[in-house]
Amino acid sequence: MNEIRLLLAEDQELIRSSLQIVLEMEEDLVITAAVENGEEALNYCEKDQPDLILMDVNMPVMNGIEATKRIKEKYPQIKIIILTTFQEMDYVIEALQASAEGYLLKAIDTKDLVAGIRVVAKGGHLINQEVAKQLFSGHIHKTDRSTQQNAHRYGLSKRELEILRCLCDGLSNQSIAEKLFLSMGTVKNYISSLYSKLEVSNRKEVLEKAQKEKLIE
Repeated sequence: MNEIRLLLAEDQELIRSSLQIVLEMEEDLVITAAVENGEEALNYCEKDQPDLILMDVNMPVMNGIEATKRIKEKYPQIKIIILTTFQEMDYVIEALQASAEGYLLKAIDTKDLVAGIRVVAKGGHLINQEVAKQLFSGHIHKTDRSTQQNAHRYGLSKRELEILRCLCDGLSNQSIAEKLFLSMGTVKNYISSLYSKLEVSNRKEVLEKAQKEKLIE
């Protein structure tokens, strides 16, 4: 079994010590160092690159997200799993944008944490199922609200917004009629109304306006 060299970055001594004790019980996991903040993690990587870092988010001096960004820029081969007690989606998004391979809550079962470390060490990615659901749900709701607000500015009805999406997908009038169970005449009327409200005269302009004004996801 190949060894996985780990660096722990956690500002709370109790959690840091507990993680070290639990993880060192696994034959294939070797804790190379345990540091208190992101800056120390970055400095350590400049001397010795571990295979994987368990990175806390909320740390003094330099937080885990900033440390992840800097470490990934210099040492992209180092795998990073973000560990946090926070469930705010902003942290998840920032962690993923910083190229972290995993995002887990500290409350995770030890067996699942160890399994997750092995998955990431082998090149996989993971994200806590509960967090994934909230992230996906939150993104959909946020997108829907934004789209609806923009559409409201132009006085677009729900049906007109559906027609607009179909136009932007490149559907013909016939295809739109079949998809939305409308007559050809009704589809043409809706399209004429859209052109008028958006002040455009053809499909190309509709697509450009929809993208510019963020009327579609």
